[in-house]
Amino acid sequence: MKYRGYADFSHAQADKIGVLVTNLGTPDAPDTPSLRRYLKEFLSDPRVVEVPRALWWLILNGVILRIRPKRSAEAYQTVWTERGSPLLFHTVAQAEKLQVALSEDYGDQVIVRYAMRYGSPNMRDVIDEMLQHGVRKLVLLPLYPQYSAATSGSTFDALAQDFVKRRWLPDLRFISHYHDDAGYIDACAAQIKAYWQTHGQAEKLIFSYHGVPLKYLQKGDPYHCECHKTSRLIAEKLGLSKDQYLTTFQSRFGREEWLKPYTDETLKSLPGLGVKNVQVFCPGFSADCLETIEEIGEENREYFIEAGGEHYAYIPALNDNPDHIAALTAIVKRELQGWSVVTDQHHRAERAKQREAVYGKLSNPD
Repeated sequence: MKYRGYADFSHAQADKIGVLVTNLGTPDAPDTPSLRRYLKEFLSDPRVVEVPRALWWLILNGVILRIRPKRSAEAYQTVWTERGSPLLFHTVAQAEKLQVALSEDYGDQVIVRYAMRYGSPNMRDVIDEMLQHGVRKLVLLPLYPQYSAATSGSTFDALAQDFVKRRWLPDLRFISHYHDDAGYIDACAAQIKAYWQTHGQAEKLIFSYHGVPLKYLQKGDPYHCECHKTSRLIAEKLGLSKDQYLTTFQSRFGREEWLKPYTDETLKSLPGLGVKNVQVFCPGFSADCLETIEEIGEENREYFIEAGGEHYAYIPALNDNPDHIAALTAIVKRELQGWSVVTDQHHRAERAKQREAVYGKLSNPD
């Protein structure tokens, strides 16, 4: 195996601490070819679809990738803006503001970057750039508040697969979840309260999370439990009683049973139970994207209104609002405790001079 290094590597280079925030990903454009590439990468991940590989390869390439890309492209066209994909530009803004917040305490010692698990920018290229800029200690923050093997677990897989091919590995801290973090809960509650101040409070608040197959829960995945804990903590912060909110799961795919209750079926049933005014918030989505803007904001609105509902509203995701950035900053700072590279710089430079005196200028051609 040939391990990746850097040509003309300088051993006197100043060390840095890196913070890499990641999200699920997005196609490069809202067209069929781009969606086919994106969906192939996404749906080929065995963490996402736990089906025997040979069988799934036939289903994916013989059926799904022949039909779904065109439909998905049409959906993405409804949310695409001049800035591009909402998920991408919100993630960029989050990383930029996190960099500003961390720089207040760490100066240029910490560098923040962003990457996508699927699509661009990919994790390998971004990690490569970070290491070339001197990152020797790395915090990886997947922007999934609730842990699932299909999200945070898959992100770690990508990192591990990349690391086994690198020559020099940085120290690593991996934030697998933050579903009950006080700052995150406060940010969610503040977002909802701010919406209520302008638009009033509905009869029922729906917390909608991305679904996963029921079998994942049965095999030990904590996602379902963490979603319910997040809902409970936000509801307590808002002073809601148990009959004032619901936790549901959206975006199911395929024919097998997923986590219930389903968001769409719940919204179709509520008007018949006398609930005519609802608001939906998605605590599991750190940034607005197709699943929040189109699926929750438009598609599920139609289900509710057609079933007899009268008032429906989607409360936007946290995105890059100040409370969210403050929460993410606090989470990262906790992980950075005990890490400092400033005191190492003088000694590293001296050692580099000593090596050059013995060996000449070192380079690493691989």
